[in-house]
Amino acid sequence: MRRFVLFFIIISFFTSGWSKFAEPVHAKANDYLLKPTSSSRKKATPLLTSSQSAALIDVSTGRIVYSQQGDRSLPIASLTKIMTAIVAIEQGNLSDKVKVSKNAFGKEGSSIYLKLGETISLNDLLYGLMLRSGNDAATAIAEHVGGSLEGFVYLMNQKAEQLGMDHSHFLNPHGLDAAGHHASANDMAKLTAYALHNPIFKEIVKTQSKKVTREDQPWDSVWTNKNKMLVLYPGSDGVKTGFTKIARRCLVSSATRDHQQFVAVTLNDGNDWADHSRMLDYGFKNYPLRQAINKGEQLDGRVIARQTYSYPATEAEQALFRREVRMTAPGSVAARLGEKGRIILYLGQQRIGSVPLELLPKQELIEKTSSHVDDKDQHRLTISFHQRFRANLKNILINLISWD
Repeated sequence: MRRFVLFFIIISFFTSGWSKFAEPVHAKANDYLLKPTSSSRKKATPLLTSSQSAALIDVSTGRIVYSQQGDRSLPIASLTKIMTAIVAIEQGNLSDKVKVSKNAFGKEGSSIYLKLGETISLNDLLYGLMLRSGNDAATAIAEHVGGSLEGFVYLMNQKAEQLGMDHSHFLNPHGLDAAGHHASANDMAKLTAYALHNPIFKEIVKTQSKKVTREDQPWDSVWTNKNKMLVLYPGSDGVKTGFTKIARRCLVSSATRDHQQFVAVTLNDGNDWADHSRMLDYGFKNYPLRQAINKGEQLDGRVIARQTYSYPATEAEQALFRREVRMTAPGSVAARLGEKGRIILYLGQQRIGSVPLELLPKQELIEKTSSHVDDKDQHRLTISFHQRFRANLKNILINLISWD
């Protein structure tokens, strides 16, 4: 009986996990890929708006994550003023004093009620343009910055070409209906994402109200932003409403959450406030920024990423991130400027960005390699000890069996 009990105790000790202590751990070939979570197979909630054209874009990367007839060219009403504003900011001097002309005075449609001959700063005109959608402000801005309406419209279309707005064409700075004046939702998303990288534009469009001192006026003008998304949607920070009888309701909105900003665009949408809330929710829920590579991450021996790069992606797409190391060609301009190379980042086969790399100093590489070798030696010692233990155990069992 004693032999049986002792035999059982020894066997239990041996099989209770001791063998796992010496079991080698092998890195999988695709460990460099970012792993999806267990819910990665869930499909994004279907999204459909009441608009004729819609788009949703991540501002930091320019990725359009949702598009509904996004390349369809349509009238855009006062969304035009997004282009007017960014061109004026880039081409003009905000401290300039602008004199109101006959063309600007009494311009039909929405207005900030400029007076004929009044002088007002370009900066204040931009607030009147974007908060109150003043057509008189748009005309005054265009004449001052472009030298004429025609000159400014040329600048607008030049900027559209630079940004790849292939389905857009501008004929005026205010957006009043005109045959041939149009844009697509995708193009307006690109434009707005670009404009929001400008701190002046960004500050103007998130402003809920602005107090302005006017010439020959005993009281200040207070301009309240027409964009109701600023109070309807948490994190909303822009950008512009629009309406004409032909274009109908048009809206561009933006919101920021967890350091990520999305822009939603709808053209001819009678349910735009609700649609934009759903679109923004869709973006934040399904396309959060995910790290494609981390600063300090080591690849291919000596290669280390110098920056973190994040990209909007679904959980399923997260597993498709991959990296490619490209060293700078010796003697090239980049090499002479000190660039060692870049880590090219992909989502599947699509290139999504790149980060500069640095090379680990050889001494540090030797130390890391040595440490890795020491780990292997320790593993071999553990295996050797385990083998000796098994041999000794075998002898003990033989003695037990023959024990009277």
